[in-house]
Amino acid sequence: MPVSSRRVLLCNCEKTMALNPDRLPLQEGAPLYSHLCRAQAEAFEKALEGGEPLLVGCTQEAPLFSEIAEEQAPGADVAYVNIRERAGWCAKDADPHPKIAALLAEAALEPQAAPLRSVESDGLCLVYGSGQEALDAARILEGRLSVTLLLKGGEDVLLPSILDFPIYSGTLRTVSGSFGGFEVTVDGYAQLVPSSRSGPQFALPRDGAKATCSLILDLSGGTPLVSAPEKRDGYCRVDPKDPAAIARALFDLADMVGTFEKPVYVGYDADICAHGRSGKTGCTNCLDACPAGAISDEGETISIDPGICGGCGSCAAHCPTGAVFYQYPFRRDQIRRVQTLLSAYRDAGGRKPVLFVHEDPHGTEIITAIARFGEGLPQNAIPLAVHSVAAYGHDALLSAILAGASRMVLLCPPQKAEELAALRAEIAIAEALLSGLGFETEGLFEVLVENDPDRVSEGLSKEANAPVIADPLGFDAVGGKRDVARSAITGLIERGENVPEIIPLPKDAPYGRIHIDTEGCTLCLACVGSCPVNALSDNPDRPQVSFTEAACVQCGLCAATCPESVITLEARYHAGDGAVHPAVLHEEEPATCTSCGKPFGTKAAIKRISERLSGKHWMFQRPDQIALIGMCDDCRVSAQWNMEDTPFKMGERNRITTTQDYVDAENKGLSLDDFLKEN
Repeated sequence: MPVSSRRVLLCNCEKTMALNPDRLPLQEGAPLYSHLCRAQAEAFEKALEGGEPLLVGCTQEAPLFSEIAEEQAPGADVAYVNIRERAGWCAKDADPHPKIAALLAEAALEPQAAPLRSVESDGLCLVYGSGQEALDAARILEGRLSVTLLLKGGEDVLLPSILDFPIYSGTLRTVSGSFGGFEVTVDGYAQLVPSSRSGPQFALPRDGAKATCSLILDLSGGTPLVSAPEKRDGYCRVDPKDPAAIARALFDLADMVGTFEKPVYVGYDADICAHGRSGKTGCTNCLDACPAGAISDEGETISIDPGICGGCGSCAAHCPTGAVFYQYPFRRDQIRRVQTLLSAYRDAGGRKPVLFVHEDPHGTEIITAIARFGEGLPQNAIPLAVHSVAAYGHDALLSAILAGASRMVLLCPPQKAEELAALRAEIAIAEALLSGLGFETEGLFEVLVENDPDRVSEGLSKEANAPVIADPLGFDAVGGKRDVARSAITGLIERGENVPEIIPLPKDAPYGRIHIDTEGCTLCLACVGSCPVNALSDNPDRPQVSFTEAACVQCGLCAATCPESVITLEARYHAGDGAVHPAVLHEEEPATCTSCGKPFGTKAAIKRISERLSGKHWMFQRPDQIALIGMCDDCRVSAQWNMEDTPFKMGERNRITTTQDYVDAENKGLSLDDFLKEN
């Protein structure tokens, strides 16, 4: 069956792939080429004339095909997919057809594009280092960029007879910002003395000097000046003793002038954020997970700097509410790609699929090495290239298992090994849910941190069990993270046997309930006001607090806000219908006013207040003062007014003196004061 609406052009690459056109998703009568990029290029040109979207099963020669398309049919819609290294070059006894069908089906998808932000770079570059290496690098860059050299130490520097750029000495104290908008603070900042002879000399150093620049070349060889330097665009940190690395850095920096577009990797919805309320801190998952320092605490919310964000996706993967969400790709497209791969593979006769999630280009290069110098990927290892494996949350993991994956192998570059805490936490949540539902999880999820193609191949070659799900299910991943996760969990529950109502989960899981120690609870309802997802609610007619477990994200704000410290959390998944219905956690009979009988407060609260204040506070010493505690607001004010020593009574008001009083006093020959005394 043809792939979507695209016409597929496949080539067996000079018969180096054993392909059977009858088992491939080609249009009826479409041939299988053997030299499409050269001898049979005319077939590609003819396909362009039809005007229909094309899908070419080759990426190596994509530049050539694109050049032909630009000449023959400008604006033609041509997509490319690598079937050779990822499937066709395989062991002699392997069957590549199911995997190729899956790769073609995935390539035909058209995901929603991530939003972009424009970045302006004026080419102002700060070169920071010590010694001749820093000076030489600055001189090379000066022809393409506007360079300023900051020498951390320069005793062995030979100054040129012509200085094309300013030179200063100093030590970078702080660096903030990102590509196009760095801000630096320099200590010991001093200008070069023009008369320097044997070596550079500097005058009038001062601390705390500030400046801005678009690019930074750090040749200091010391501690990185920013967090996760490899993710900070525009900041290039290089070993000053590695000439090849310096050359690569100079080559890259030289072209970083002008307007650039960068994906906005993650979005943020403050309305459902569970970070903080009323000065209390709840969830900090995103702040803890971000390796680049792109997320900052703003009190009740957080802010994400898109210039610093490198798109690892750990924040979105571990966010309990979905307030932080990944956009590269969007969740719906991420899950749809997996479902499409597994469904097409299964429909083409494939068995025991192993979903191989890898980062591009790291994983792509390893796959190429395995294919060119080995027997290629195992026939059931289906590669899926992503920007970051750390962006996989338990919702995506469970959706893949529900769609029929036998195993999931996630490959991460060793230099990103410290960024996997959130991914491992999400895997633990997925394993706990699956195990609780009665499914086998041993070896189901594996994280490989490797550069060695042989070890990656070995990890993928492990024998896969039959799919966890006998009747796989795909679903439209609409809604937020919790909606998608619950859809996947519901599908798994329907396919499980003897599913328990309660499934214990790791303590950082975003599902669970709260417990209230009713002996200490005063029903002040501070917890209700602090809950960001309305899992807690009150009753306007009586003292009562209710809880809807399906809404709880275990952020802990209720426990942090409770003045009595009587709330504890329990991570679990409630698989029954009761999770979606409010359950009363604590209620009491209302206290009635001892004067008018109107309900107010709770009996327990009034009793506790009375015990703490009666005879122990100067305002509640006498019986009539203590009685005020049991009265409503209105009656309390009235009772205080009638007390002999009430502060509300200020004595009788003095008589108002009028003009007539002055006239009468004068007629009687009295002073005004004497007149008022008589009258």
